[in-house]
Amino acid sequence: MTHSFQTLNEWLAYCEQLHPTAIDMTLERVRTVAQRMAITIKCPVITVAGTNGKGSTCAMLEAILQQAGYRTGVYTSPHLVHFEERLRLNGQPVAAAELVAAFAAVESARCQKNDVISLTYFEFSTLAIFDVLRHHPLDVVILEVGLGGRLDAVNIIEPDCAIITSIDLDHMALLGPDREAIGYEKAGIMRTGKPVIVSDPVPPQSVLDRALEVGADLWRVGVDFNVSGDKQQWGWAGRGRRYAGMAYPALRGANQLVNAAGVLAALSALRDQLPVTAQAVRSGLLAAELPGRFQIVPGQPTLVLDVAHNPHAVAALTANLDAMGFFPTTHAVFGAMADKDLSAMLARIGPIIDKWYFTDLPTARALAASDLLAQWQAQNLRKNATASTYADPESALQAALAGADPADRIVVFGSFYTVGGVLKDGVPRLAAKHLPTP
Repeated sequence: MTHSFQTLNEWLAYCEQLHPTAIDMTLERVRTVAQRMAITIKCPVITVAGTNGKGSTCAMLEAILQQAGYRTGVYTSPHLVHFEERLRLNGQPVAAAELVAAFAAVESARCQKNDVISLTYFEFSTLAIFDVLRHHPLDVVILEVGLGGRLDAVNIIEPDCAIITSIDLDHMALLGPDREAIGYEKAGIMRTGKPVIVSDPVPPQSVLDRALEVGADLWRVGVDFNVSGDKQQWGWAGRGRRYAGMAYPALRGANQLVNAAGVLAALSALRDQLPVTAQAVRSGLLAAELPGRFQIVPGQPTLVLDVAHNPHAVAALTANLDAMGFFPTTHAVFGAMADKDLSAMLARIGPIIDKWYFTDLPTARALAASDLLAQWQAQNLRKNATASTYADPESALQAALAGADPADRIVVFGSFYTVGGVLKDGVPRLAAKHLPTP
């Protein structure tokens, strides 16, 4: 029997308990329901996979294409605070009412006659988002892969261009034990004769082999395009096109140049279908913004928000924090999922964190704050570092603020849930008590 709900939250709660496993790597079920719904996207599609940098890549593509005058649809996941963040139409989050109607359409297609097809939360919501996308007059659709690539629900849509941002160790229980296995899963978004941009400077052989095998048009950083730069500006050169003297992207951090380079390669590869001017590229890179990606919130103390949740991303966060200059004390609010390589993450960022505030997160997949503390204690080598535990990110942030001087900085990282937990009432502006000088 089909269900019908009036609100988005009711639909999401229903989807959460629908399928026996949260993640079920297969395309048959989702493809069957998509066929029943006759889902197609008629405009050019860019699909983005990778371990880190997907969201930033989508945001830069979206900003440049909007500056060029195109109507954009962008699907990313997960969300920080509200589910509607997952679909942006011309830069704005989708209306909940549109999603409610789309969830109902998926439910009726899923429950036909005697053949009811079980869908995971991600598959169900992805189909609903595709249903919304096809009802809007768009010039380009940008799709971020949820997990892996080959068997991700997003991969039922045929891309005109694929981007693989970075390949590192994450979700190994699902994607394989090493970069070669993970690379093979990401490479599943490639298509014969279509451009695939690989912006990982040392791509696994499995990615290069797969491009050859399917006959994709491979664009490799360092081979088909490259970047150069000094302290003031940077440049990009690729097949038959150059950009020089560009301002650095508004999204901060050294890793964003890797993402920007892949974006320019994709736009060069698609120039016949989606021409963009150099001015649109310059304006778009300066206009792109994305909460929780090395987001620096001015105030006293300084607040840094970053969804880094695997060793590769934490290494980038550490380098970016290092480049910020001197702070007397760095406080860290940290919560993480149980399947993460915690010891590698802590070892990397540990030397620059003075006070830890470990937090529980509102999901069964998270590690308890007490377990985070125990793992930190087991490998901590810093005599003067301290740590405590909290029930939620908001109270951890308040404790960090209470213990901070105005000149300090507070870093909130480890998961979308950790950052989302401090953003739920908007971006916090911190003002520490000015402690009396002794």
